[in-house]
Amino acid sequence: MFSAGCVMAGFPSSIIEFQRQFPDDSACAAYLFKVRWPDGFICPACGHRKAWSLSCKADTFECAHCHKQTSVRAGTVMHGSKLSLTVWFWAAYLIATHSNGMSARQLKHQLGIGSYKSAWLLCAKLRRAMVDPDRSPLRGLVEVDETSIPFRRKDDPPAGGQGRSAVGKIAVIGAVEILKNNQGHEVPGRLRLTPIPDFSAVTLESFVTGMIETKSTVRTDGWSGYTGLKEHAHEPHVVGVIAAHIVLPWIHRVFANLKRWGLGVYHGLRDKHLQSYLDEFTFRFNRRRTPKAAFDSLLSIGTRIKPTTYNMLISPEAKG
Repeated sequence: MFSAGCVMAGFPSSIIEFQRQFPDDSACAAYLFKVRWPDGFICPACGHRKAWSLSCKADTFECAHCHKQTSVRAGTVMHGSKLSLTVWFWAAYLIATHSNGMSARQLKHQLGIGSYKSAWLLCAKLRRAMVDPDRSPLRGLVEVDETSIPFRRKDDPPAGGQGRSAVGKIAVIGAVEILKNNQGHEVPGRLRLTPIPDFSAVTLESFVTGMIETKSTVRTDGWSGYTGLKEHAHEPHVVGVIAAHIVLPWIHRVFANLKRWGLGVYHGLRDKHLQSYLDEFTFRFNRRRTPKAAFDSLLSIGTRIKPTTYNMLISPEAKG
């Protein structure tokens, strides 16, 4: 039977410590086994709990009941990858702990990955693991607003129009929970971001309904697109001579950081795969003070989402 004795006891505080805890594929497999089956192996085909480790196939187990063979990476975000588990774990660690994130080119260089395509695919798959399919909606008091990000065409610098004009820009809507700290001051909680086709009431209300728990209070800048909200309390702060960032400070701080992040890490965001980059920023924001949670989440969510291929990721329907 398989033993998961190498599971990480504490989050590594340095690169050297990470190397000690995950020196090879076996150590990575032991950790991944525990993440997938914390209460012991469960056959994905028949649900039986007894299995044998196969000496002829690395990190693969055969169910004692139906004899289905299952590897620790089968059916996970790592499914079908030719990259070693060690490379996957290093990528997850670097992406989760690097303050601003890493581009595919940086990761290719840091991990010695053979091609840019392989590095890009690795990054794209890990971004898919940044969205928990079971995440709960935002609740309580929530600031909501929209912004426009100047987009970058191929080999072009970012450029765009003014205000709510969509010329040369990507429209994005965001929502951030507002919490109270021990001193009673408002501080940001969880974040949600998504691109939108326009600023119409239908689009804005759809976002609020999908991302924010009913009966919560939605604080906006008074834009007419929010006036029809029925399942949420609406707290409009009409922006006149007062700057928008004064009445909606936290979501505007998020937008400012998002734009700087996009320029600094990716030299400007493009509309293709925009949602996946927004998901990455959201993932970092929501776990900005807990690097261990970020690393654990990447691997945990990665074991629960469906595998994706390169063709699936680059298809026109792939928005992530």
